[in-house]
Amino acid sequence: MAFSIQLPEDAPFTPEQRAWLNDFLSKALSQGNQVVARNSPSVPVTVMYGSQTGTAEGLAKKLVKTLKKGNFEPELHDMATYDRARLPKERNLLIITSTYGDGEPPDTAADLHGWLLSNEAPRLEGVSYSVLALGDTSYPDFCKCGIEFDTRLADLGATRLHARIDVDVDPDEPYAQWSAGVLAQLAPAGARMTVEADSSAEAPENGYSKSKPFPAPVLDNYNLNGPGSKQTHQIALSLEGSDLSYEVGDALGVYPLNPPEVVDEIIANLPFKASPVPAPDGSEVPLREALIRHYDIGSLNKSIIQKWQAKSGSPFLRSLVAADDKKAYDDFCWGRDLIDLVIDHPADFSDAEEFVGILKKLQPRLYSIASSPRAHPGEVHLCVGIVRYDTFGRKRGGICSTFLADRLKGGEKPRVYVHNNPAFRLPANLSTDVIMVGPGTGIAPFRAFLEDRKATGATGKNWLFFGNPHSATDYLYQSELDSFRADGTLSQLDLAWSRDQKEKLYVQHLMIQNGAQLWAWLKNGAAFYVCGDASRMAKDVDQALLQIAEEHGKLAPAEASAFISQLKKEKRYLRDVY
Repeated sequence: MAFSIQLPEDAPFTPEQRAWLNDFLSKALSQGNQVVARNSPSVPVTVMYGSQTGTAEGLAKKLVKTLKKGNFEPELHDMATYDRARLPKERNLLIITSTYGDGEPPDTAADLHGWLLSNEAPRLEGVSYSVLALGDTSYPDFCKCGIEFDTRLADLGATRLHARIDVDVDPDEPYAQWSAGVLAQLAPAGARMTVEADSSAEAPENGYSKSKPFPAPVLDNYNLNGPGSKQTHQIALSLEGSDLSYEVGDALGVYPLNPPEVVDEIIANLPFKASPVPAPDGSEVPLREALIRHYDIGSLNKSIIQKWQAKSGSPFLRSLVAADDKKAYDDFCWGRDLIDLVIDHPADFSDAEEFVGILKKLQPRLYSIASSPRAHPGEVHLCVGIVRYDTFGRKRGGICSTFLADRLKGGEKPRVYVHNNPAFRLPANLSTDVIMVGPGTGIAPFRAFLEDRKATGATGKNWLFFGNPHSATDYLYQSELDSFRADGTLSQLDLAWSRDQKEKLYVQHLMIQNGAQLWAWLKNGAAFYVCGDASRMAKDVDQALLQIAEEHGKLAPAEASAFISQLKKEKRYLRDVY
């Protein structure tokens, strides 16, 4: 059954009517319906995305699908390949972009972002636009890239057709709200806005997905490191019976459980009875279950501190909120969890429902898949660094990593789903050479790459740079790498043990030492991949690559930078960084 609203021909909607329409369309979209604008002239729309892990790209494609069902003429563009000369001529521009690392644009958006923020950017009067910014409030520079696109377009004279919406991790509801508002603004006077069921979007009844994760049996779970070192777990999960499939380069989403002992301590120190509370999905569950399974108790941010302070008599929190200083917030949040607020800054919540009302939904964690489905049919493998640390007199750990290492006893099955990452794929041409840089757990996708290259009989050469503190205890997958070398799958392996000698040695140093050979591989068409820490390692590797281009390619700095940018546009320089 369809439901239609006729937009007025002459007088525009009042602000109240427009707000009602936006809310109505947002609810319709969030419930899996399509919104179609009919009986009107076609409207050109350019949808542009900057995506690091595929989420922004997926939302952009979803939006284009919606627009195509109405009287719109949408075009979809990856920022990496968008022709910037056409920007001043755009009529309606919709941008969906993520932010990663230290407030950086995605790799695919870096060139356009840098150009737009430079003095070379043109005036954009006549361009109407809106931005959906993807981010995570756990990071200091929340949605920075999307915010910069939004403010810069306005500075250049473009007109917002709908206010920017900033997404905190889970995009479903914010996307529905934003796309509904955009559709309402784009639809011309006299258009008929029709809400109808979208049968093509309906998932199979028994299909597993992010909204319905699969409880995966644990096949193997052991520490790859030697005694006295950190923990890195190899975890094998069964996908039998799930109909889930993946490609190398994809990630696995894992829904963790919070530590029960921490939850019990929180509940014991709350000033109210532990009555049942609403879960994020609307069901009612006991407070203990809600805090273990449904709500985030492992991170603090500005928003939760402001809400907590409103219920707390803490002079310190009052001064922190009043000062509204970003560094002060960051300093306080570092190394603290919800338990610290409960114990050190008690708050007077009236009941359990009010308490959980200020908490964020517990989000899944994404891990780069460390296996090829061709080598391990019906299975998926992870390589997980277990995060443990002591701060402010408490032993703490990463919520998901310690869940996988410590809390899967007794038959607990982690709930998982496959997160497709089309931006991190092996070359389709099996004769292409591949260079992989993956220190620490960054080796995960490259174990999968090597397994897949062997299984497909790829003739291209494979070169891996791997590093960790000590060769004796931290040589992850040593026997497998030795086997890949022995059978010729792995053509070259360079190892950086940062603490085995006086001077620290990292993967970027080995790249520079092998600069002439690396440059020759790149000039011969090799694809270059990086996986691991975004804030330091990935930046150091990028600088090493620029240095190699200048030294061995005899390029001027600007030419070297242009060469690296071209590699990214050709999808020969791909990064899975976090």
